[in-house]
Order: sequence, then structure tokens, then C-alpha cells
Amino acid sequence: MSGALSNTTALVTGGSRGIGRAIALKLAEAGALVCVHYGRRRDAARDVVEEIEAAGGRAFALGADLRNIDEIEELFFRLDEELALRNAVGLDVLVNNAGIGLVGNIEATYPESFDEVFAVNVRAPFFVMQNALPRFRDGGRIINLSSMVSHNAYPGFIAYAASKAAIDSITRSLAVELGRRGITVNAVAPGATLTDFLGDLTEDEVFMQSLAAQAALGRVGQAQDIADVVAFLASPAAGWITGERIRASGGMHL
Repeated sequence: MSGALSNTTALVTGGSRGIGRAIALKLAEAGALVCVHYGRRRDAARDVVEEIEAAGGRAFALGADLRNIDEIEELFFRLDEELALRNAVGLDVLVNNAGIGLVGNIEATYPESFDEVFAVNVRAPFFVMQNALPRFRDGGRIINLSSMVSHNAYPGFIAYAASKAAIDSITRSLAVELGRRGITVNAVAPGATLTDFLGDLTEDEVFMQSLAAQAALGRVGQAQDIADVVAFLASPAAGWITGERIRASGGMHL
């Protein structure tokens, strides 16, 4: 398969479902050899790999609990091995997509859940990037998944919003540090997007209509909408964009 990302390698964390799945498919369509990371859903990750291969692309799946630093390190050792088996070496694109949500205002947020959301949404991508960098080729791309909530007031999601604001800050600082190598670092901040991340709320017609009404384009986003933005940032065409937080929300809260 040829395209803008031919002869490149990519790692997508949380690539077995939702936005991560759409990103993995899109990067493979553009020609990248894609590592589809999963936490628990091995079968779902395998399905993504099979779909990529059926379309003529290249992919493989690797599992790891990103809350565990040892497993992050092991993930990259196995990534090296899998790439070597496919006559590839190094990394060109990293998409930090894996994350969890947390509902609750400040009174309803407890230390255990606060620590969990920061472990998955901040600590994990931080150390994924740390382990990825020695393998990164100059001119590579790092794309972190942020959220609309990081720059808007959402008291009912206060800890989750704070974790995504931390990702925005890390993105900017790392963009400066890696600029000398031509590696761009950007964040994509989706608005309301129709995936299983919303859980049972997708069955609430009134709620979904209210979300659509908040967007200038009058609808809730699809995973493909976000994947298209990520694929652009991963491409050579986005080489002059770094340290940015790109709102991919259909114009929510304008």
C-alpha cells in the first residue's frame, strides 16, 4: 500500500477500538506499518490488524498495561523485535491515544480515581514518549490526544479535564525540546465524538441532540473525523506545525 506515509512505522496506543482504531486504519491506509497497541482487548486489536491486512496494509498488535512502567519498557522491546521481523527499524509516528474518562465534580472525586486517571492519561503517555524517543527518526511525528475539556470549564469532569490540560502542557514543552531534530509534537482535542467512550449516553437521544446542537456543524463527531486530523499531522504536509493543540470538534463552544 502506497501513500503519504509509505516506508514509515507508527505506534497507536489504545488502537483496538474507537478513535484509536480509526487512527490505526487511517495511518495504514496512508502506507505506514502500524503497531496496534491494546490494553485488554486482544481480540479487538487482532480484528483491526486483520482489517488493515485485508485492505493491503501492514500491521501487528502488541498488548501492554501502560500504567506499569515495566510493561511500557517491554512493549518497546517487543516493538523492536516485531519491526525487525518485517525488515523495519525505528519509529516515525507515535499517537498517544489510550486514555480513560472520569465523571465527578471536586466533591465526588476520590484519591483512587484521581490517581487512576492521571496514571493512564498523563503518566503513561509521558513514559511512552520517553521510551519512544531513542527509537525515533529525525523528522518524526508525535500526536497526543487531548480533549475539548482541557480548555473549557467542565466542573463535572474536573480531574479528567486536568489530565488533558497536562497533556497540552507536555506537548508544548516537548515540541521545543525536539524541534532541533525536526520532530513535531502536537495535540488533537476532540469534541463530543460518537464512540463507546460515551458509554450508555449514546442511547440517550435528547443528550446526543444537545451535544450536536453545541457544534457549529450541527452534529456529533465520528471517530473518522479525528483520524483524518491525526493522519494530516502525521504526514509530510504538516511539517511546519508543532506545539499546537488542534481543536477537532466541529466548532463546539465557539
